[in-house]
Amino acid sequence: MATTQGRTATAGNSTSNAAINSPVTEKASEAAHHAVDAMAEKAATAEDSLRKTAASSKATIDQKQEELKMQMQSSYERSKQFAHENPLAAAGIAFAAGMLVSALLRRGN
Repeated sequence: MATTQGRTATAGNSTSNAAINSPVTEKASEAAHHAVDAMAEKAATAEDSLRKTAASSKATIDQKQEELKMQMQSSYERSKQFAHENPLAAAGIAFAAGMLVSALLRRGN
């Protein structure tokens, strides 16, 4: 009977420990939930900011790309017009540029 009473006493202590730890566990759980909620909110804000920045950057890049395309088209048209109006000068410039590139390539090797 002493053994049975000893077990009962131990079981009583377990029950009282669970009752004591329960509010601590609830508080820890609640604190963890608050921390997760706060982090999720901050992550959502950061994601929104990144999306806006990316969209703005894409728009800027698209605009710069279009400007560059127009400048290259304009340069091509002017070069084409110059070559049409001055074929001998255009041939001389192309020959000189070829010689320069050839000389630079020979020095590199």
